[in-house]
Amino acid sequence: MTGPATGPVTPPRRPLRIGNSSGFYGDRFDAMREMLTGGPLDVLTGDYLAELTLLILGRDRLKDPRLGYAKTFLRQLEECLGIAHERGVRIVANAGGLNPGGLADAIKELAVRVGVPARVAHVEGDSLPLPPGALTANAYLGGTGITACLAAGADVVVTGRVTDAALVTGPAAWWHGWGPEEYDRLAGAVVAGHVLECGTQATGGNYSFFGDFGGHGLRRPGFPLAEIHADGTSVITKHPGTGGVVDIGTVTAQLLYETGGARYAGPDVTARLDSVRLDQDGPDRVRISGVRGEAPPPTLKVGRTRLGGWRNEVVFVLTGLDIDAKAALVREQVEDVFARAKSRPGQVKWELSRTDRPDADTEERASALLRLVVRDSDPDAVGRTVSGAAIELALGSYPGFHVTAPPAKGTPYGIFEADVVAPDEVAHTAVLPDGTRESIPPASRTRSLADVPEPPLPAPPPPGSTKKAPLGLVAGARSGDKGGDANIGVWARTDDAWAWIAHTLTTDLLRQLLPECADLDVERHVLPHLRALNFTLHGLLGEGVASQARFDPQAKALGEWLRARHLDIPEALL
Repeated sequence: MTGPATGPVTPPRRPLRIGNSSGFYGDRFDAMREMLTGGPLDVLTGDYLAELTLLILGRDRLKDPRLGYAKTFLRQLEECLGIAHERGVRIVANAGGLNPGGLADAIKELAVRVGVPARVAHVEGDSLPLPPGALTANAYLGGTGITACLAAGADVVVTGRVTDAALVTGPAAWWHGWGPEEYDRLAGAVVAGHVLECGTQATGGNYSFFGDFGGHGLRRPGFPLAEIHADGTSVITKHPGTGGVVDIGTVTAQLLYETGGARYAGPDVTARLDSVRLDQDGPDRVRISGVRGEAPPPTLKVGRTRLGGWRNEVVFVLTGLDIDAKAALVREQVEDVFARAKSRPGQVKWELSRTDRPDADTEERASALLRLVVRDSDPDAVGRTVSGAAIELALGSYPGFHVTAPPAKGTPYGIFEADVVAPDEVAHTAVLPDGTRESIPPASRTRSLADVPEPPLPAPPPPGSTKKAPLGLVAGARSGDKGGDANIGVWARTDDAWAWIAHTLTTDLLRQLLPECADLDVERHVLPHLRALNFTLHGLLGEGVASQARFDPQAKALGEWLRARHLDIPEALL
């Protein structure tokens, strides 16, 4: 493969053109080929890791110590390594998961087998000693190890647990020759990296106002790319002719995804999200500028996973009349079985979803769903006890008794825990293409995180008539998970709507609109340049996505629920 440099880099005059081909383990398989063949690129990244993914890879490694990495990445390379070589594109991915060295060795073997010369490097050191009961423990590394690998001439760099944005900051620092304390430039790359990391969420996927796109091909949106300039500014775009849309709204939505306050901390730099400015730079082009950076915090984030126990669920279908009475009957019957069982589940949760409609024209639309979820440390307590109760009631319960699927054995569930560790306890190491091991030092300067004073709000809107309507008519939203917490970013598309939202959507009103959050600690962060509010809902997701504590365990649709809630909205905005 060829590239701009294999040693110390003189900052090129042109921007780095860096794309993304994966937002999670299981994303569109053909995306790597599409990005390599769809237009010019210098670097192609892939994000394969999430909190849940590490638990999955940990269970893989229990079965086979040689595993622990994203196997689909290797299959993608089998058909794309030659294309990348021909086009001179470097590939950087965190697909190494829990075993980046093992994946690097597998890529070297693959390169020999397919006859493509490839210099392969990897970054390791994120794995930490396992505390009792833990399945995985990993520190979130920055992009400096990636920079070192690329500077040594690597064509493919695979890592373990680095921050999602590090997949972009590492190549950008290599390409432009940035030093470790060029905080504004690094912060600009962090923001670009955060926009790219979730793939097609930046090009119209999962977007509140998807109906505005018309014939823009949202059926198969293209993956995003960024043009990162030497001063840290960037333009988010996509290859010509691909589906989806890149506009200020799609970029704003992704900027708010799984973030919190104004300070977005990382191992290389803390980016100030309250400094970000977005401008439409032409069709499918959004310019990001004004980003300010600060020294990174004095600690590194650590993510740990462990098996939390066993869970099972049964969904009872209740059809036609007397839905509440039918639900009460089957609950009483099942609870009676639990009371008489040798091993009653430790946690029992019931949820009735009234999906039924009166005088329905199909049986499905006449039916409601009663969901039973149980948890326990004993697999028998959620296995035989639960499946036996559901089966034995089949001919002796409510009229029309049936379930959506046959009762099954319990399945293990996981727990994600976040912590911090001192950087000098982490052996961040770049293993270069020739096998040399280069130790990556921690940041020489740090800055403790502190809340940013709330910026001044816009002038409140003038009084006027209002109308009861869904919030989503005037606001977009995107939500996600961070461990046991959820976030909802809410933004306005006009200054008038922003003035109303900024003064109206308080934490108290949010709790009223989302009663599940009534007793939670809720934080509100104001980002005026984005015309946005970002809410953090502490503890909504229990012990994290792997524990599946909610119907929507990753809070993916929490924002859309909020947009569907009705409140008094000024008629001038409608």
